[in-house]
Amino acid sequence: MAQPSSSSIQANFMSKETNNGGAYDLGSWIKLYFYTLMLKNKETLRRLAQNREAARKSRLRKKAYVQQLECSRIKLAQLEQELQRARAQGLVFGGEGIIGDQGGNIGALSSDAVMFDMEYARWQEEHHRRMCELRAAVEEHLPESELQVYVGNCLSHYDEMMNLKNIAIKTDVFHLVSGVWMAPAERCFMWLGGFRPSKIIKIILSSLEPLTEQQLLQIYNLQQSAQENEESLSQGLESLQQSLSNTILSEALSFLSNMADYMDQNGHCNEQALLL
Repeated sequence: MAQPSSSSIQANFMSKETNNGGAYDLGSWIKLYFYTLMLKNKETLRRLAQNREAARKSRLRKKAYVQQLECSRIKLAQLEQELQRARAQGLVFGGEGIIGDQGGNIGALSSDAVMFDMEYARWQEEHHRRMCELRAAVEEHLPESELQVYVGNCLSHYDEMMNLKNIAIKTDVFHLVSGVWMAPAERCFMWLGGFRPSKIIKIILSSLEPLTEQQLLQIYNLQQSAQENEESLSQGLESLQQSLSNTILSEALSFLSNMADYMDQNGHCNEQALLL
């Protein structure tokens, strides 16, 4: 039921006082004043509640819209990376082979490599979805226990990526190490089929909250250990490359030596044929 407004009550009161011969009662005026003030307060509170509810709904719509834009931006960036990757390779799949810009067959990916690329594409989509959920949870200021659940899901998802790489190493290690499955920007920082752990530590260290001396010491020790392991692996890779280069070079020199002997024999035969 709608309540009368303060202006209508005042008009009604004035008409009654006029009918009473113009005599104004102080008590009646005080009652009128407080009643009018009460109505105004109720109306103000109602409008404030309506404004708060409208603002809350507006914030929710804005938040959902921003999240949708973020997910769309990530998907668009992923499509652009895939397009740039295809342009950089100059490849178009056709039949069982891979056709280059000139239309010539430049080799075919193994079934294991194709399977890894498909699984990696699906992993990226799931990764973007989980990161959107984690970012939304942080913006909502959820309790620490709930945030740990989101973080644990992201970490377990990275474990799935490591399992995929372990399978790819056993089936087609050159495809993994070559980095064809990565975006061009990612290939700039590629190291043995991934990123250097020590570089990742440097990146995330700047984004962490202020740390204690003990935490900083632990991170420093972890970074030193990662750099030592990276150096050991890099030296092993250099030794392997040197060994392969020496093997290929020795085979090439042997081929050139045999070719020179063949040319000498061929020239000697030609001379004998001319003498005849």
